[in-house]
Amino acid sequence: MTIRNAIRDHGQRYRPRMACLQKVEKVLLEMQDPRTGVKSQPQRLVITTIPHAITGEDIIAWLADRFQIDTQEARSFGSMLVALGYIYPLQDHKRLLIKPDASLYRFQTPYFWPTQQWPVEDTDYAIYLAKRNIRKKGILELHEQEQYNRLHKWMNHKWDFIVMQAKEQYRAAKERKKPDRVVFECQERAYWVVHRPPPGTVSAMDYGLERRIDPNADEVTELFPPDVPVNIVSLFCRLVKYCTTYNSHDPFLSKCLPSNPWLTDDVTFWTLNRLNVEVPSKMRVERWTFSFGELLSDPRGRDDFRLFLKKEFSSENLAFWESCEDLKWGTAATMREKAEQIYKTFLARGAPRWINIDGKTMEITVNGLRHPHRYVLDAAQTHIYMLMKKDKYGRYIKSPVFKDTMKKAICPEEHKFSRPSLSPIILRQQELEQRAKMAANAPVDITQVMSKLSQQGKEAPQRRTSK
Repeated sequence: MTIRNAIRDHGQRYRPRMACLQKVEKVLLEMQDPRTGVKSQPQRLVITTIPHAITGEDIIAWLADRFQIDTQEARSFGSMLVALGYIYPLQDHKRLLIKPDASLYRFQTPYFWPTQQWPVEDTDYAIYLAKRNIRKKGILELHEQEQYNRLHKWMNHKWDFIVMQAKEQYRAAKERKKPDRVVFECQERAYWVVHRPPPGTVSAMDYGLERRIDPNADEVTELFPPDVPVNIVSLFCRLVKYCTTYNSHDPFLSKCLPSNPWLTDDVTFWTLNRLNVEVPSKMRVERWTFSFGELLSDPRGRDDFRLFLKKEFSSENLAFWESCEDLKWGTAATMREKAEQIYKTFLARGAPRWINIDGKTMEITVNGLRHPHRYVLDAAQTHIYMLMKKDKYGRYIKSPVFKDTMKKAICPEEHKFSRPSLSPIILRQQELEQRAKMAANAPVDITQVMSKLSQQGKEAPQRRTSK
């Protein structure tokens, strides 16, 4: 069975720009020269040190100096190198352009250069998506999930082989050192972003009259005219993903279990979802897996996370984050006292619950504490927040603490009410409507109506003479 590629692949099957690409590669070799090229050095990315990293501003400065052009033209040339896959970003993978700041980039390995003419096969892309699906635990980008489902349907006859290859590559990658693993993942992802661009973006591999046509257009991007900016389409896709994730947790879009207390006067829902309830509901625990922010925004989730951190001997991180929140939203009268107490407890030398932050952040925090304000600890709080998010949060989701909480969580069944209790206002309105219907359907006595009319006719002249 032959599986045809539904996505047009002009960049790989036709090479009318091969001479241009070869010239670009000569420039790239000059950029990588150890003496005269762009200066590279190990750079810290979150908690991992990436070797041979370069910044966007250094690339633009080197191009402007080498070709004697202005900064804007050098920036456009650098963005072209990124769009063709010769340089890849380490942070923002979706935007294939050069930023004139300290954003980190690396040179792509020659194995992934366009002149190698590797055919972009659906099988390779399916293995990459399956491996990424394993690494991300099923949380893919919207367009990646659609491509994953499409390839799964088309390659169902050999999907076991694809998953096996993905697991083997994932297992081999885990044996590498973490910096090498991060670099290879970025290289591979940059390659597929270039050759399988997200919907709404223009591929640099296209050519000719169809260059401005998006070969990956789907029903989401077809909702927008061609002149709509890419960031608007991306925002819409993120909104769709958010609504899909929270669909079953929105009381306006799904049922409120066990019942809606605003309609039935049954307060069981509020009882099960108290701030510090002992046993939370299953739906509430599921929200903790959506993001680290969801976990910290729930007091019951923080209690569970605190229990995990105590077993990891790092509960001081969460305590520091909560103290910073208390300082940020507390009264102005106690602001200075709270700031001093936080410094003595968590930041001072020999503090009883000392936290580990880098020297630059510590310097910013100490200088700010000379004149404390609500947001004086934002730098240290953000550092600790990212540390917990990148390291502790993922381990917490896999820990026995979370699994035990999920196992004990309550899953209430929907209440069946034969006669829902209504508010007194609705009952009064229904009573008045019933009386009006009965009065309209009652038989009319003609003699009584005529006697009332005649009596009113006699009283009218008397009222006029009295006046």
